[in-house]
Amino acid sequence: MASPTSTNPAHAHFESFLQAQLCQDVLSSFQELCGALGLEPGGGLPQYHKIKDQLNYWSAKSLWTKLDKRAGQPVYQQGRACTSTKCLVVGAGPCGLRVAVELALLGARVVLVEKRTKFSRHNVLHLWPFTIHDLRALGAKKFYGRFCTGTLDHISIRQLQLLLLKVVLLLGVEIHWGVTFTGLQPPPRKGSGWRAQLQPNPPAQLANYEFDVLISAAGGKFVPEGFKVREMRGKLAIGITANFVNGRTVEETQVPEISGVARIYNQSFFQSLLKATGIDLENIVYYKDDTHYFVMTAKKQCLLRLGVLRQDWPDTDRLLGSANVVPEALQRFARAAADFATHGKLGKLEFAQDAHRQPDVSAFDFTSMLRAESSARVQEKHGARLLLGLVGDCLVEPFWPLGTGVARGFLAAFDAAWMVKRWAEGAEPLEVLAERESLYQLLSQTSPENMHRNVAQYGLDPATRYPNLNLRAVTPNQVRDLYDVLTKEPVQRNDKTDAGMPTTGSAGGSAGTQEELLRWCQEQTAGYPGVHVSDLSSSWTDGLALCALVHRLQPGLLEPSELQGLGALEATAWALKVAEHELGITPVVSAQAVVAGSDPLGLIAYLSHFHSAFKSTAHSPGPVSQASPGTSSAVLFLGKLQRTLQRSRAKENAEDAGGKKLRLEMDAETPSTEVPPDPEPGVPLTPPSQHQEAGAGDLCALCGEHLYVLERLCVDGHFFHRSCFRCHTCEATLWPGGYEQHPGDGHFYCLQHLPQPDHKEEGSDGGPESPELPTPSENSMPPGLSTPTASQEGVGPVPDPSQPTRRRIHLSSLERQRLSSLNLTPDPEMEPPPKPPRSCSALARHALESSFVGWGLPVQGPQALVAMEKEEEESSSSSEEEEDVPLDSDVEQALQTFAKTSGTMNDYPTWRRTLLRRAKEEEMKRFRKAQTIQRRLNEIEGALRELEAEGVKLELALRRQSSSPEQQKKLWVGQLLQLVDKKNSLVAEEAELMITVQELNLEEKQWQLDQELRGYMNREETLKTAADRQAEDQVLRKLVDLVNQRDALIRLQEERRLSELALGIGAQG
Repeated sequence: MASPTSTNPAHAHFESFLQAQLCQDVLSSFQELCGALGLEPGGGLPQYHKIKDQLNYWSAKSLWTKLDKRAGQPVYQQGRACTSTKCLVVGAGPCGLRVAVELALLGARVVLVEKRTKFSRHNVLHLWPFTIHDLRALGAKKFYGRFCTGTLDHISIRQLQLLLLKVVLLLGVEIHWGVTFTGLQPPPRKGSGWRAQLQPNPPAQLANYEFDVLISAAGGKFVPEGFKVREMRGKLAIGITANFVNGRTVEETQVPEISGVARIYNQSFFQSLLKATGIDLENIVYYKDDTHYFVMTAKKQCLLRLGVLRQDWPDTDRLLGSANVVPEALQRFARAAADFATHGKLGKLEFAQDAHRQPDVSAFDFTSMLRAESSARVQEKHGARLLLGLVGDCLVEPFWPLGTGVARGFLAAFDAAWMVKRWAEGAEPLEVLAERESLYQLLSQTSPENMHRNVAQYGLDPATRYPNLNLRAVTPNQVRDLYDVLTKEPVQRNDKTDAGMPTTGSAGGSAGTQEELLRWCQEQTAGYPGVHVSDLSSSWTDGLALCALVHRLQPGLLEPSELQGLGALEATAWALKVAEHELGITPVVSAQAVVAGSDPLGLIAYLSHFHSAFKSTAHSPGPVSQASPGTSSAVLFLGKLQRTLQRSRAKENAEDAGGKKLRLEMDAETPSTEVPPDPEPGVPLTPPSQHQEAGAGDLCALCGEHLYVLERLCVDGHFFHRSCFRCHTCEATLWPGGYEQHPGDGHFYCLQHLPQPDHKEEGSDGGPESPELPTPSENSMPPGLSTPTASQEGVGPVPDPSQPTRRRIHLSSLERQRLSSLNLTPDPEMEPPPKPPRSCSALARHALESSFVGWGLPVQGPQALVAMEKEEEESSSSSEEEEDVPLDSDVEQALQTFAKTSGTMNDYPTWRRTLLRRAKEEEMKRFRKAQTIQRRLNEIEGALRELEAEGVKLELALRRQSSSPEQQKKLWVGQLLQLVDKKNSLVAEEAELMITVQELNLEEKQWQLDQELRGYMNREETLKTAADRQAEDQVLRKLVDLVNQRDALIRLQEERRLSELALGIGAQG
């Protein structure tokens, strides 16, 4: 076929425009194209139709087909929906350009100003499925042929800007470069309109441009006047980005991308990194795009130790300022981390150059993120109304590890354009603002999983994107403060919303809280001999009232007969420990303080935890219903997990240097081997020693400073400040199940930095990075869900010391009671928890089949795959812009199981790529989930610090103001109890998150074991050596152990579900 350039010179300019890879080349080629066609750039939709009419050859028609399909959606009304609307868009970032596309399709006149003159950001953005479909529908593959061709879906910021720039130019958007927006210029008189204040020297046409809509997409550092911004602050987080030159060699293309590795669930990788390079990271991501892009979160202490930071400054801006960062050390740091993560397969890593022609590596702070309190406003002066909207980073600064920035940015762009359409239709300003704020409430909750599945239906109308949409979630009356009339007094606020609770009412409510606590304690302890509760201090000094309360809530835990002969201190200490280990009530007061009556506030705070956990329990004879909500089961689970880890570590340290013996469960008859012969500390045979309690509630065991009630963190009978209870090496917060105390130096460490004994084998999976989960009996699971051995155990809670060789399952009184009352009749509507297979080979097969990473045994013949492969290749060759064909679950399983035969997938490269993409997507989901948890844990830590500060003020007021009126004291105590309740809720949420971390950790381990096992299983049996068979058997055994641990988590979730179900039925009754 003849080249189109031989007949029409404009065709050559158009082809240059499509292929241009620099901003200036795009602008110059488009200018030449318009000159050849006799058009003036920036003419709106009419300009697009003129270009389309004159460029009707085959190469251009495929692009026009896509753009016409988008423009032909009914919502745009053939480009006449906003013909009388004039818009100014500030910022040519991806979100600013995307909203400009929508406004242009609506028919509005759109002027865009950008302070930069080129696109130079190499950093790579993760794309959600709907953003991929959206960009393809705009011709992304036509502008950028490599769009989403790797194993991960992403694009560099520069490439995304370039392809969107080409679209807005074609749609007639007027763009001005090197122009900075500095503010608004209100209309000076009636009949005039709003203008922009621009620098340095805008052309007269732009300076006199009057508009009635302003969309700001200028980034997080610029938010128009009038918008309020809220700061969301976490603990110090230092990110490092690095871009290396991508030579696109064969070796480079074969290096797999890293969708995300997080220390929170894959500690072994970061232990190896620390040992090999001295680099301490929280996470790392590697994308292969125009550059080799790496982004990671580094520890401050590591950066100081390696000389990347010169000095440690409390101010973050000063800490990461150019004067405090050593560029050469930062480059060495990033290069070493990237080289280790890719196993050195990228060869010599050469930095790409940034906009200033310097190595493209930088350190940035994402400790705090800004979020606008509102997404839109309306200003009016001299009768001229201006609608202001925010999109992109100036609306919500994204948290980079979640990969939500561009996806939510596009959603906000669609929502802003929808707002402009409603504005152009003549809707009332307050109604427009209310709808926009209703959509804004949904933005932070969006994810690929909770939006409409059919991405092809996504459009400007919010109903096509958000399920269960409620555009009236925010009422017009609630957004009156977003409507500013500059020539009049501010709109009156609703007095009811400004009115706070009167002091007298608050005092009464708080006093009622303390009286309610006392009344509840009296009800729960009524009828016990020798127990008379008349107050919240002296009535508890003999320990009997506390033991009675524990027995009332869980009768199987403490029998009154067991208290005979015990003193007040012993009985109190016993009750405190039993309540912690079996009820999840963490002590905030020591046994000595309770007996001496020296800490009444601590006792009140401790009893309030019982009240908040069991207040819905009605006072009636007999035991409390097992469906009582109680405390968080996750708190109990993590407490037992930590004690299991401690006993395991003690056992390891006591073993000979010959190596750690593998703990294996080969069948259902041996699960009790995980339970040490020692009894569960939650049901002690003798009370704890008194020296553990001495002064525990008054002073921090680490720093020796005074502890206030809300500051107290109890660990192993000792109390700490939360700020003190950190890893001795990296100063990271220590969470249950994720730390250990070193027996040598006595310091606490996170599992990554726990010093290893010299005889410890490197890389051992039994190391501290992989703590074992409690067994069902240890976890206080329903015994009916446990192993058959439990039902034969009998009722004796204490093992016979004369039989040390026998290993028995130790059931607490609570567990025995649950066993005797267990209902074995299944509910037909209730799905039973999945039961893992029992044999070693079956367990391995179960793990392999549930894995999404590898490939199993043949299920479907090669003929089916040949047909699929041909169909895929035909579809790929027929249309390069088409999306990947979604895999049917049966087909996907067939592919996974078929390809395990050695060399099979080499014959079907297309499907192999598809499976690899699916595997990377699962890996990415795990990473995003981990980072969401990490961020929430940091937020909880900050919230707890704020609660502690408020609690200290209240406690000081209560302790010092002895002459204050009684009503004021009751008010303060009520406020203190409210803070205690908030703290307990946050701690429970923290425990729930850590359970999810355990799940992610096990998923990651299974992924790694799957890969290792498949390598052995793909080999011919005749070629395997004895060492290979032994190694394969060890991997199988590890899978067995892994499935047992996952089974413990499943049983935890099942117990929780059954309790919640029974609680709901009881409430209905």
